Amino acid sequence: MSLSIRNQLPGTVIAVTTGEVMATVRVRLDGGQEITAAITRESVGDLGLVRGTAVRALVKSTEVSLATAAVEGVSIRNQLPGTVTDITRGAAMSSVKVTVAGGTLTAAITTDAAHDLGLAAGSPVVALIKSTEISLATR
Repeated sequence: MSLSIRNQLPGTVIAVTTGEVMATVRVRLDGGQEITAAITRESVGDLGLVRGTAVRALVKSTEVSLATAAVEGVSIRNQLPGTVTDITRGAAMSSVKVTVAGGTLTAAITTDAAHDLGLAAGSPVVALIKSTEISLATR
């Protein structure tokens, strides 16, 4: 299956917590960082997710926000430190490539935000991703 989602980070399930409808799935990325995905309980069953399952974390570029440092006092669970490797600036939107441990993420942010943050190749950033915006696929 081919997908338009470019952000695909490989990892392994380390914990699954199920609720009535939704579940949280903790994943240790191949680069060592941990993320949390909030998916339906049905999806956990359909994918057979248990501790040790190899997965890919999928995130649309429009769901990746960037900060110039870790953010405290926010409900966003996933904060991945990285380095800007490339920026393609458009009139309204910019595509920012970020290298994180174990892979690369692309963030689609406004060009104004890229400018206001002073982003350039080599800039340290933190990619912020809500757990509800991470999908999981088995490898």
